[in-house]
Amino acid sequence: MRTIRVLGFLVLLGASPAAAQALMDLEAVDPAMLDDFLGDWSIQNVDSSKTCRVTLSRETTIGGFVVDVDPDCGQVFPVMNDVAAWRLYEDWQIVFVDATKKSLIRFSTPDNAYVAEPEADGITTIVKLGGGLEN
Repeated sequence: MRTIRVLGFLVLLGASPAAAQALMDLEAVDPAMLDDFLGDWSIQNVDSSKTCRVTLSRETTIGGFVVDVDPDCGQVFPVMNDVAAWRLYEDWQIVFVDATKKSLIRFSTPDNAYVAEPEADGITTIVKLGGGLEN
């Protein structure tokens, strides 16, 4: 019953249950897993004909962690011009946020691949480059 009240309270506040998820404590993650996770990723459209490279860092910044976005990404996917940080949630969701800490794109793993929610400017997935998570 308490869970229902909490979810109801979040709805009243305009937040979704997903927004209530906890950020992952990177200090508690196996360092080998974290090393495989951090680094270079490719943002892609559905057929991978459009891509842009980002680098996920564990260095903190306002709103989350530092993300290095290739300078040409904004030409391919304009929403990437607004990405200021990234976050990692306990269910391994990757979220890109803007300078006001607003979520822009959430990547979740319903299967074995990350899927963009919502799709923005044609972005459908993010794929790890050169590591254990690459498809």
